[in-house]
Amino acid sequence: MTTTTPSRRRRRAPTRIERVAGKAAALQKPRVILAGLLLLALTSVMLLDGYLRAEVGGDQRVRTGAASGKVPDQVLDGGPILTFRGGQATTVSVPDKTIALTFDDGPNPTWTPQVLAILKKYDIPATFFVVGSMVSRYPSIVADMVDAGNEVGIHTFTHVDLSYQSDARVNREMQQTQLALAGAAGITTTLFRAPYSSETDAIDNYSWPVYKKLGEDGYTSVFVDTDSDDWKRPGVSKIVKWATPDDGEGASVLFHDAGGERSQTIKALPKYIEKMRAKGYTFTTISGAVQKQEAAAGGQAQGGPNGQLGGAGAGASNLQAAHRTATGATLYEGKALIGAVAVAEWTVPVLSVGLLVVGVAVMGRFGLMLILARRHYRQRNRRRFSWGPPVGQPVSVIVPAYNEKECIANTLASLARSTHPIEIIVVDDGSTDGTSEIARTAARELGMTNVRVIRQENAGKPAALNNGVRSAGHDIVVMMDGDTVFEPDTVRQLVQPFADPEVGAVAGNAKVGNRKTLIGAWQHIEYVMGFNLDRRMYDLLRCMPTIPGAIGAFRREAVLEVGGMSEDTLAEDTDITIAMHRAGWRVVYQEHARAWTEAPGSFKQLWSQRYRWSYGTMQALWKHRKSLTDKGPSGRFGRVGMPLVVIFQIVTPVFAPLIDVFTVYSMIFVDFRAALLAWLAVLAVQLLCAAYAFRLDREKYRCLLMMPLQQLAYRQMMYLVLIHSCITAMTGGRLRWQKLKRTGEVGTPAGAGR
Repeated sequence: MTTTTPSRRRRRAPTRIERVAGKAAALQKPRVILAGLLLLALTSVMLLDGYLRAEVGGDQRVRTGAASGKVPDQVLDGGPILTFRGGQATTVSVPDKTIALTFDDGPNPTWTPQVLAILKKYDIPATFFVVGSMVSRYPSIVADMVDAGNEVGIHTFTHVDLSYQSDARVNREMQQTQLALAGAAGITTTLFRAPYSSETDAIDNYSWPVYKKLGEDGYTSVFVDTDSDDWKRPGVSKIVKWATPDDGEGASVLFHDAGGERSQTIKALPKYIEKMRAKGYTFTTISGAVQKQEAAAGGQAQGGPNGQLGGAGAGASNLQAAHRTATGATLYEGKALIGAVAVAEWTVPVLSVGLLVVGVAVMGRFGLMLILARRHYRQRNRRRFSWGPPVGQPVSVIVPAYNEKECIANTLASLARSTHPIEIIVVDDGSTDGTSEIARTAARELGMTNVRVIRQENAGKPAALNNGVRSAGHDIVVMMDGDTVFEPDTVRQLVQPFADPEVGAVAGNAKVGNRKTLIGAWQHIEYVMGFNLDRRMYDLLRCMPTIPGAIGAFRREAVLEVGGMSEDTLAEDTDITIAMHRAGWRVVYQEHARAWTEAPGSFKQLWSQRYRWSYGTMQALWKHRKSLTDKGPSGRFGRVGMPLVVIFQIVTPVFAPLIDVFTVYSMIFVDFRAALLAWLAVLAVQLLCAAYAFRLDREKYRCLLMMPLQQLAYRQMMYLVLIHSCITAMTGGRLRWQKLKRTGEVGTPAGAGR
C-alpha cells in the first residue's frame, strides 16, 4: 500500500453557486434579528399600552383606617396646601371668599373639554391634577388646558396609592408624569395630589413619609377642604350643596373631570359657579390661592427651595406659578413618550380588530375544511366512484437525487415492489457521496432492469426533474424525492385519475415516516391535518396550490406545455402546479396513493426546509399574480385559490403570533382564567379538526397527545419561519435550493412508525 502526501496548493476560488450560498447565509442572520426586533417592538407596544391602562403594573390597593401618630398635629389640623420650605412642614389655607377649584383624574376626551368650555365661558381658572398615562394619551387637551390659563398638577402616572409603593416606584410615577406634561404642553409642575387623598387629617403613618420625600424634592402637596363627591353621582343639587364651603370660608374644592361618567358634574358646575359668585366668592388656582394668602398675611411671595410654590417661574403668570418651562432632555424625552404612546394607541386597537378578523377567518376555515373534507371523502370512497377506465399503461418514475446515499437504496427497494409497470429514472444532480453508484448497485442487487441512472452537473432540483422528464419514455411521469418510499400500490393508485382527460396532475398523500421522535410527531400532525385536509378542500374547489415533491404525477405533455419545472422559484412544486391550472389542466388529490418521506430531524433542518417552502410559495404566487385577472381555469385559481393561499398560508400565520402574544399578555396582566379558557377552546377546535383528519386518513390517534405541546412550541417556530420569509421577500433576498441531512431511517410503511 502506498501513501500519498498531498502537496500544498493554493486555495481554490469559490464557485458561483458557493458565492450565492454565502451571500444568502450572510443575509439570513440580519433578517432573523429583524424579525426578532419586530416581535420585541410589538411586545413593547403592548406592554406600554397595558401600562397606560393600568393592566401592566397596576395596583388597586387603597389604604384605609391607618394610624396617624407620626404625623404632626399642625399638619393634620392645617390647611389643604402642604409645603416643606426650609425642610419644615407648613400648611397654607385658601383665603376667605376664595375657591381654588380643582379637578382630578383627567384628562378625559369626553368630559375635560366640556369642563374647559364652562371655565372659559365664566372666565375662571382651575387647577387640574392630571394622571400621567391620560396626559400621554390625550396631550392636546392638556395643551389647551395650559394655554387657557389653568394650572396643572401631578396625580401620579397610573393612579396608584403611593403609600404601598417603593421609593423607586414613587420616583417613576412622578418622573413619567413630568415627561408626559413636557411632551404635551412643554411644562413641568411642582404641584402634587395623591390619588385617594382627601383632607389633611386623613394623612397616616404610611403616606406621611411619601409627602415628606416629595416635599424634599420640591413638590407642594394639595389636599381638599370641600369635596363635591361628584364621583358618587348623587344628583346635581347635592353636588352643588356638598361643594359649598361653610360661612364664607375659602376652600380647595374637589371635582372630577374623568374616572367615570361625569354628566352630573358638567350640569352642576355652571350652577355652582353662579351660586358662589352670588355669594361674593372669587375663583383662582392653587398658586393664586397661596400668593393671595401670603399677600393677605403681609408676606412676600418667595420661591421656596427646589422650586416649591411661592414664586412664579420665568414667564409664568401668578395663577400658573407652579409651572416650569421644560427644556433640554426633559422636553425631548417627553416628546418621545407622547410619540410612543400615539403609536401604541393606534397600533393596539388596529391589531385587536385585525386579530378578531383573523380569528373569525381561522374558525371559518376550520368549518369549511371539515365540511369539504367530509364531502371529498364520501365522494371519492363511494363504491361506484371511478375516474374512468382503469389506467394500466407503464409510467416513468423520476427520482432526483443529490447526496442521497442514506436513502436511495430504500427508495429503489420500495419501487421494486410496485404493482404497476414502471420505468425508473434516477437523476444524480452532481452528488459527491456516491449516490449514483449506490443506486446502480441497489438496482443490480434487486434485479431491477427498469432503472436508469443519469448523472449531471449540479444544477438544482428543477434541472434534475426536467432532465428526467426529457428522458422519460412514457406519457405519465411520477415525481418523488430521493428520501421517499412508496407502498406497492402507490403508483397504481396515483395514476388512476388520468383516466379523466381533463386531469393534468395528481397530488399524492405524503406521510411522515420518522414520526417516533417529538419533532417527527409534530410534523406528522401537521401533514395529516394541515396538508392533506387542505388538499381535500382545494381539490373540491379546483384550486390545488401544490403537488408535493415527495409524491406527484403529471402528464408529460402538460409538463412540457408549461415549460417544465421552473428555476424561477424555490418552490418548483407550487410553481408547476399553478402553471398547470393556468394552462387549463385539472389538478386533483388522490388520498389512497401514499408515500413515506423522511421529515427533518432537527429544528435547524426544519427551519431551513420551511423557510425555503414559505419563501418559494411567495415567489410562485408573485410570479403568477396575473391569474387574478385571467379568465377560465387560470382566473378561477387566481380569484379562488390564490386568495385562500395568501390569507391562510401567509397573512393569517403572520398575524397568528399576535394571538399568542395577546393570550400570554391577558394571562399575566388581565384575566388568567378567561384567557386560559379561550386558549383551551381554540385548542379543542383544533383537536377536533385534527381528530377528524386522522380518522379520514386512518391514522392512530395517539400522536394527538403531542398537539398541546405542538401549539406551545412547534407552531411558534413555523410562524417565525414565515415572518422570516416575508422579511426576505420584502428586502429582495434570494436563496438557492438547500439540501437537508438524511438518515435513511424511513423504510417500508410497515416500519415507518405507524
